[in-house]
Amino acid sequence: MGFLFFALFIILFDQASKLYIQYSMQIGESIPVIEGIFHITYVENLRTSFGLFEYNSSSFVIAVAISVILVILIYKKIIFKKDPFMYIPLTLVLGGAVGNLIDRVRVDGRVIDFIDFRIWPVFNFADSAIVCGMLVLLIHVLFHAPEKKDEGEEEKWEEEEENIMNIKEYKEQDKE
Repeated sequence: MGFLFFALFIILFDQASKLYIQYSMQIGESIPVIEGIFHITYVENLRTSFGLFEYNSSSFVIAVAISVILVILIYKKIIFKKDPFMYIPLTLVLGGAVGNLIDRVRVDGRVIDFIDFRIWPVFNFADSAIVCGMLVLLIHVLFHAPEKKDEGEEEKWEEEEENIMNIKEYKEQDKE
């Protein structure tokens, strides 16, 4: 249940920040926070994934919605039972994906972006949640995920150790 509350928090925080920007700034307006480094810049992005891919239809919204639902069902049944830590990165990804999906529906296929570091495309909190979630997921899978053990692997090692002990005993008896 905490999974849903955390995802809901990410979605609400993302949407509140976007609504604030949308109603307090004009499209294209930029407010320097640290001159030349960090600005709050209001843009409505028609593209996907950091402005890289062209967004062109409602089929994209449907595909993302179906993907999110499938991922939740699969991970809830399989992954969460084996590794409860997976809740954290997957909740970040889910919250971010739903936050941006809400924008696609609410703002005629566009996403409101406003975090501007001048060396990277303008993004929002949902994008940050997705990227952070994927980074945590990647690090966890690469370095901290429990190793998969074959059934009976311990028995094989015990049998091997027993064979080694028997060989040592036989050699000792042979020396006498």
